[in-house]
Amino acid sequence: MAEEANIKGCGISAAHKVPAVAHPLAEKPSEIASNINYHAQFSPHFSPFKFEPEQAYYATAESVRDRLIQQWNETYRHFHNVDPKQTYYMSMEFLQGRALTNAIGNLNVQDAYGDALKKLGHELEEITEQEKDAALGNGGLGRLASCFLDSMATLSLPAWGYGLRYKYGLFKQRITKEGQEEIAEDWLEKFSPWEVVRHDIIYPVRFFGSVEVNPNGSRNWVGGEVVQALAYDVPIPGYKTKNTISLRLWEAKACAEDFDLFQFNDSQYESAAELHSRAQQICAVLYPGDVKENGKLLRLKQQFFLCSASLQDIIFRFKERKLGKGSRQWSEFPSKVAVQMNDTHPTLAIPELMRLLMDEEGLGWDEAWDITTRTVAYTNHTVLPEALEKWSQAVMWKLLPRHMEIIEEIDKRFIAMIRKARPDLEIKLPSMCILDNNPQKSVVRMANLCVVSAHTVNGVAQLHSDILKSELFADYVSLWPTKFQNKTNGITPRRWLRFCSPELSSIITKWLKTEEWITNLDLLTGLRQFANNADLQAEWASAKMANKQRLAEYIERATGVSIDPNSLFDIQVKRIHEYKRQLLNILGAIYRYKKLKEMSPEERKKTTSRTIMIGGKAFATYTNAKRIVKLVNDVGAVVNNDPEVNSYLKVVFVPNYNVSVAEILIPGSELSQHISTAGMEASGTSNMKFALNGCLIIGTLDGANVEIREEIGEENFFLFGATADEVPRLRKERENGKFKPDPRFEEAKEFIRSGAFGSYDFNPLLDSLEGNSGFGRGDYFLVGQDFPGYMDAQAKVDEAYKDRKRWLKMSILSTAGSGKFSSDRTIAQYAKEIWNIEECRVP
Repeated sequence: MAEEANIKGCGISAAHKVPAVAHPLAEKPSEIASNINYHAQFSPHFSPFKFEPEQAYYATAESVRDRLIQQWNETYRHFHNVDPKQTYYMSMEFLQGRALTNAIGNLNVQDAYGDALKKLGHELEEITEQEKDAALGNGGLGRLASCFLDSMATLSLPAWGYGLRYKYGLFKQRITKEGQEEIAEDWLEKFSPWEVVRHDIIYPVRFFGSVEVNPNGSRNWVGGEVVQALAYDVPIPGYKTKNTISLRLWEAKACAEDFDLFQFNDSQYESAAELHSRAQQICAVLYPGDVKENGKLLRLKQQFFLCSASLQDIIFRFKERKLGKGSRQWSEFPSKVAVQMNDTHPTLAIPELMRLLMDEEGLGWDEAWDITTRTVAYTNHTVLPEALEKWSQAVMWKLLPRHMEIIEEIDKRFIAMIRKARPDLEIKLPSMCILDNNPQKSVVRMANLCVVSAHTVNGVAQLHSDILKSELFADYVSLWPTKFQNKTNGITPRRWLRFCSPELSSIITKWLKTEEWITNLDLLTGLRQFANNADLQAEWASAKMANKQRLAEYIERATGVSIDPNSLFDIQVKRIHEYKRQLLNILGAIYRYKKLKEMSPEERKKTTSRTIMIGGKAFATYTNAKRIVKLVNDVGAVVNNDPEVNSYLKVVFVPNYNVSVAEILIPGSELSQHISTAGMEASGTSNMKFALNGCLIIGTLDGANVEIREEIGEENFFLFGATADEVPRLRKERENGKFKPDPRFEEAKEFIRSGAFGSYDFNPLLDSLEGNSGFGRGDYFLVGQDFPGYMDAQAKVDEAYKDRKRWLKMSILSTAGSGKFSSDRTIAQYAKEIWNIEECRVP
């Protein structure tokens, strides 16, 4: 405690020696220190006389924000003057991670800020640790959107991100004896220093009400309830460029006049503030439970709120610009605006843009439809039926009556077009049309609405895009063959290598004799010629060891489990879902444990020591996923406390997986599991992050694994499992009772049933792997089918790891082959082939 007080005191006394002077664009460490101290004193958020790490973090963030605000203003002034076509990226999720490390890295001022903080009695690493991850997303979808924004800024493209400002995020995961517990995220408990509220940017968003028909036949949506969408902007700086773009997040508010003072004074407090309360619900939580109708209404409200506020903002900006003396023509809208719908969540952008153009701007149907279809594009992220949103028509009519009229009309015209132009497709209309009018369950198929209305539809990996064209959207492909594209996902090399693994980055720069790889990742192929070089291998091994030691320290802090940095670090981190097959991973670990128990001490010494780490959140109502989390934790509790085997095997569940945790796990990983049932993972992007960091992959031919294996060389990838085209046949054979389980698979399941891992009843989870068919049975995700191949591939991993020289060469070749998977490449392709936008670099 005395030491802690001493450190805190050191911060205060050191800060007193530094003058508090505003230097918003400071370059020198002494001036930066003064600017940080200025914010501590004159932008105070805490009581005076405190300069502990938390206060130092907020003051440092505001100092960095000064510089960002200048670049931000310059960027939008430049965009305003040049008036280029701009892209607006709409997503329900943005998983940003910490902003401080990223901002000072992209601005290239890490060293200056490190020196400045030393003058104030603090270490940069300690200060960056104070930042909480922004809870604006859940998994790959939101992280991809954030990588894309980073690349848009780095490539100096004119673009915006649009999302929602969730107060409590998805949830913070806590692991207890009962398994996963969900608690609200507290990232906004104090405030975020990165957001700037724009009090002048506020739009009304209506729900419920009715449609009024005017004497001239035009229509208006009236009545219902109206909430206000208030803009919060977060700056997104590019790497070594002045361009700084915006992530605009909407918050829902009610007006003062919506507060019923009469009711309040009559002690009717809840009803007096009813609209305020309902407005707050909209941005409270990401993906609220939707089992009940109220939950469905709330989710639909969120999606419409995002679309309506964003489109009103886009239209306002379009109308604000004047060309010459006259106003701009509406026909020019698609040549100035590109809207990208990230998955089906923002589908309501289609009928809302139609409504705004027709009802608010007075355009006719044909003109509005022409503009809409030339403006919006759709990225599909999944072939999973539950993720291809279908909304109840009754719920939609209730919440959005005008939009349902528009969707009905789009559907009616689409059907008429098919009957006239392609009578051969008429037989397919029941599955192709937008409205499913099944009397038992009439729904709006959002993916169909996207495909019918968007000018371009893209998948996110070559295999995924091929499946979309040959299966999911095959009938539309015969109608519009040029509408469908592939855009293989990518990741930003800044956050996912340069900043999270500085040791490895320095080695890459040294051997390539350039830093250009940070913005031209294809240059990594230059490492191939050195893959056998003993000096590079030695440096590579020491960088990997530094990252493993950092990870081991983190695991001990987060879980209390001590892990050996000399063991093979084997990691699977992603959302917990049956198709991602964390169950296959833990069954393999259980079988490994059982075999270790049966060996003699001499035999154990010949095995490859391994630390298996699994992390990810299970959705709150997804029972089987939560059982998998429980099983991993219960297996870990037994294995890690077994003195016979715990120096050869550890099993760790990493709690509350998020971006900041990933930045420690990924650089420290040596083997990563991407073992989803083939044909079910659209792309995956964590597989790219692991490969980029010299981690080898054990995986199926699914998503981007296919392309990663092609790029890094199949000899550097541990492949197993059924292929996507075999999966339907194997499921059919299983239904017909033809599946013969591997004895090792049966042994692992029986070991769980024996009670070896405690008294919790795992039978419902194991039952999902039993039988030949039926809901929740029949092993739909082919865990049993792929288990023997998986175990054989893991045996190859064990052998390869014993040959250090071979393993290091494979690791180097993995990084060397990762150039294709830069989000800079992905975004350059979107810009050219979908959005038709060009670089607009701030001079």
